[in-house]
Amino acid sequence: MTRGDEGEAMHDLVRRLYPLCRSITGDGVRATLDVVGELLPLQVHEVPTGTQVLDWTVPQEWNIRDAYVADASGRRVVDFAASSLHVLGYSVPVHRTMPLSELRAHLYTLPEQPDLVPYRTSYYAPQWGFCLSQNTLDALPDGDYEVRIDSTLADGHLTYAEHVVPGQVTDEVIVSCHVCHPSLANDNLAGIAVATFLARELAGQTPYYTYRFIYAPGTVGAITWLARNRVERVKHGLVLACAGDRGSLTYKKSRRGDAEIDRVLRHVLESSGRPHRINEFTPYGYDERQYCSPGFDLGVGSLTRTPYAGYPEYHTSGDNPDFVAPQAMADTLAVCREAFAVLDRNRRYVNQSPYGEPQLGRRGLYGSLGGRSDAKEAQLAMLWVLSMSDGAHSLLDVAERAGLPFDTVGVAADALHAAGLIKA
Repeated sequence: MTRGDEGEAMHDLVRRLYPLCRSITGDGVRATLDVVGELLPLQVHEVPTGTQVLDWTVPQEWNIRDAYVADASGRRVVDFAASSLHVLGYSVPVHRTMPLSELRAHLYTLPEQPDLVPYRTSYYAPQWGFCLSQNTLDALPDGDYEVRIDSTLADGHLTYAEHVVPGQVTDEVIVSCHVCHPSLANDNLAGIAVATFLARELAGQTPYYTYRFIYAPGTVGAITWLARNRVERVKHGLVLACAGDRGSLTYKKSRRGDAEIDRVLRHVLESSGRPHRINEFTPYGYDERQYCSPGFDLGVGSLTRTPYAGYPEYHTSGDNPDFVAPQAMADTLAVCREAFAVLDRNRRYVNQSPYGEPQLGRRGLYGSLGGRSDAKEAQLAMLWVLSMSDGAHSLLDVAERAGLPFDTVGVAADALHAAGLIKA
């Protein structure tokens, strides 16, 4: 599949998932995972309401069938069927008739963006409400309106899913994306799509690390996963979000700031020549803040294009499938592919002939390069690998210090390893 085909296929997935009403619990999450499960085998976990997960408790499950605001003629002036954004997330059920003056306290708009519908939730406080554009609200005449939210809030489950790609070792790389937002394409259907296609690609390989893909509701979902799993096996990780807008790539470092994943993403982005930004860690954002919390302090960074709250369409109806670009998702997927290729090969070696420079010619290492145009660079890479193979420096250290492409260093290490001159 070409990069263009990948982008279009991911965009098709975004369009298919877009109408579903997702939240931190409920059938919308399950329906989303069912669709992803058609592309990728998933292990789905159901965690009952009331389960203690670290300092949190799994909440009641919320589901919704219909919701609307109707005028005196019965015309729906706000309709959940048109967009799941029209209902305040986790709204309790209501069916009343009331004047507009009373209804206004339950209506949410964006006066500064009058054409757009905002995304609002009330997970942990029992409320009800509707979201609509300011222009729609301004056009409503005074009078009585029927308001109905046909929802349930009852004991149930929090749902999350995993896909594991077995590696040569049990040490894990986690790739996490949140599945709780309703009709928002960039945040985070694009992240779900990139994660799914990355998992499909890795599943056709035998990587060094074991890769665990986590599809979970934001915050409480990641906390639930952390509470239920052995995190000591997690060596590296990446949170994927906002992966499809047309902005340049942004990598947010882990809390450590110098974790191996931080160095790998910086190297890949810088060496690729892509426009990009590297941001320091802050305890605000997506689920990297859960994985990086002090008690866990995992080496998990976050890859986005334009970060959260960094574009006007963020958390509004403007974040629709037309806002995300197939080529942008394909580029995000390519960076993930390149980064994990580096991570998977980034070993430390010990020179087995450390007293003086070993004779490479009699081992056929020079001859194996033939007349390649990059033979001099390949030879230099071998010398650098030999020089820095002291058990303390990785191949990424070599590439950065020598100013050489990581792939060139990796090929040199493979040749030296095959000749018995270095040992992992």
